[in-house]
Amino acid sequence: MRYSIFLFSVGAYCMAVVMFTTFLRLITGRPPTDSGVVFVRDVSVVRKTRAPRNRRTERLILISWPLILAKSWLVIWAIEKYHVPIAANWIIVPTVVFAALCTGLYFLRE
Repeated sequence: MRYSIFLFSVGAYCMAVVMFTTFLRLITGRPPTDSGVVFVRDVSVVRKTRAPRNRRTERLILISWPLILAKSWLVIWAIEKYHVPIAANWIIVPTVVFAALCTGLYFLRE
């Protein structure tokens, strides 16, 4: 109940300020400002060309995939050697999925 009264009083205060400034502008004869009025003068459509591929990024992706495969093999080896009671897929699958997502987004970008 108190919150709604507070919102009503804030809204009434804001309306009073707007009405008072409008009244002062009417009395002084100043023209209204154009700060809130925007008109569209021209619209043009430009087809964007595909950005050129970055060789450095492609090289990084090319280096990263063998590293991901090596990490996957290392995780499987470590889990079997040290008898860790988790499935290796809990580590490998998110890594491969996110790497594939990043690779796909890079090569299929527009």
